[in-house]
Amino acid sequence: MRSIQIRSKSPLAEADFMNIDETDFSSMSRPEQIRHFEVEGYLVLPSVLTPDVIGRLKSELANVEMSHTSYSTQQTRSVEQPQWLSRTTAELIGYPPVLDFLTDLMGSDIVFTRGFFQRSLPGCPGISMHTDGQPHGSNLFGYEGSCPRLVRVLYYLDTLSVERAPFRLIPRSHLSFHADASPYLRYKSHPEEITLIVPAGSAVLIPSLLFHGSHPNMDSSPRELIQLGYRPAWAGPIQPVDEWPADLVASAPDIAKPLLQSLNTTGQAFEQEHKPANMRSEASGINPGRWESC
Repeated sequence: MRSIQIRSKSPLAEADFMNIDETDFSSMSRPEQIRHFEVEGYLVLPSVLTPDVIGRLKSELANVEMSHTSYSTQQTRSVEQPQWLSRTTAELIGYPPVLDFLTDLMGSDIVFTRGFFQRSLPGCPGISMHTDGQPHGSNLFGYEGSCPRLVRVLYYLDTLSVERAPFRLIPRSHLSFHADASPYLRYKSHPEEITLIVPAGSAVLIPSLLFHGSHPNMDSSPRELIQLGYRPAWAGPIQPVDEWPADLVASAPDIAKPLLQSLNTTGQAFEQEHKPANMRSEASGINPGRWESC
């Protein structure tokens, strides 16, 4: 991973520096993408949304009802999940360029867990370093955040720049066993955090236990993103969560329906045998060499 450092002069910045990642994601093979995601804790799929798709998403979400966070009226998010407000957003749930990667990463049995639309207005402060999952649940993520494997896909509808609320993260933080990696902690900044500057239409993928946040929006224009959550079907929550409304699932696009499984789908099996019948003798998803070949 290569990066260049610049200093930030924003009074709203939680970090007065940016280590801008210069990784060439466009040239990565699939094994290299999987390795980067699993080891470093993030992956960029540059410009996977076409300008036409971006335009439709922006148009369909332009007038949805928004609320703001407790820390700033400039940090806004849709009151309802965006896949129920925008047909194009619902189609993104099964968007092939991203779903193909998720299938190679997690297997074919995948559950869509939530949608989120955020509009960071000019003057919005940065988002503190946090995780999107807590193993015992929390008031912020409910019990969806307790799922042992969760992937967040962030579709940026606007180009990120140094001024326009770029994404920041602490690489490899999802791997740590140290007390400092407790997903119930938050950080203002970290000396080894990095910043992602990506073009409009790019997808940034992270595991839920990676520490991440954003820099402030000092641009004169808003910065919009759609975040979608996924998990392997076996990785269910530790407590039941509310199911999707049946009428919304029935009216969803066909491309999304296979992923709109029960949110309580799980592989939980408390009673275990030492020598169960029909044990397999191979499993490519845990091959030590999966980063060299798929």
